[in-house]
Amino acid sequence: MKYQMSFAQEEYAGKKKVTRRERFLFEMERVVPWERLCGVVEPHYPQGKRGRPPVGIERMLRIYFLQQWYALADEALEDALYDSQAMRTFAGIDLGSEAVPDATTLLKFRHLLEAHDLTRQIFAEVGALLSERKLLMKEGTIVDATIIAAPSSTKNARKERDPEMHQTKKGNQWYFGMKAHIGVDAQSGLVHSVTGTAANVADIAQTHELLHGEEKEVFADAGYQGVEKREEIVAVASDVEWHIAAKRGKVRAMAEGLLKDLTVGLERAKAQVRARVEHPFHVLKNIFRHRKTRYRGLTKSTTQLHSLFALANLFLARRTLLSAAGA
Repeated sequence: MKYQMSFAQEEYAGKKKVTRRERFLFEMERVVPWERLCGVVEPHYPQGKRGRPPVGIERMLRIYFLQQWYALADEALEDALYDSQAMRTFAGIDLGSEAVPDATTLLKFRHLLEAHDLTRQIFAEVGALLSERKLLMKEGTIVDATIIAAPSSTKNARKERDPEMHQTKKGNQWYFGMKAHIGVDAQSGLVHSVTGTAANVADIAQTHELLHGEEKEVFADAGYQGVEKREEIVAVASDVEWHIAAKRGKVRAMAEGLLKDLTVGLERAKAQVRARVEHPFHVLKNIFRHRKTRYRGLTKSTTQLHSLFALANLFLARRTLLSAAGA
């Protein structure tokens, strides 16, 4: 996004210290395929024939992505744009000539994305870009899921917890919220499939939704034992080779000897491949700080997951993409 810089912006750009936020936003500026993503939104975006002219699509996408990267509510993002010159520069906003789009404008843009399922299309468009750059090879898939907490408080207008979220027990701990199920490319660690369910839905029940149909091998942890026998899997992936982790108790109970040593070595090799599925979860929870759902209902939360994992893919592939761009 090119625009005329004000004197204040030029003074800010001339400072010697480059902050981590500036460095991150500079990289994302280069790797996000703005033209392609604007093309996804454009057919559904208001044309401005009535009322005040709409904010440009690219600017709204930039502001929306800032919200996802920094885990901000609509009002908090509006305040952050006024506070941060780095964010305003990324969004192309000059306070000397215009105001920051208000929280209601962002709210309406989010509702537009939700109404037309555009975040799923954004996720698919990013996946297409990565496939074109040979970063998604589609020969092997790793499947896994993570729990995302939801507010359990009933101190709200309805005096109840989110009815679409549920509790589940993991180990000796109870969690209330949803699950993000993902299918990850076994070579690059990039996400190619995403689904969202309540937390009490078994991981194995979503496996068929996480396969793209071209994989020859699938890796999963011990929670997916017996997945190859399920009807929905036999129908779509009967010729896939499954590498499912053995239960630790069984391996531990084996008699000491060559067979146990070989089994331990095999399990270690499978675990090294499965470790790649943790990278997108790390970006989601620790870098983008999405550890708790922000919206009520699975539809809105899953819509946000498609945006987050699309951006996580770009973040994970940023060095390769920047090298290809000569940056």
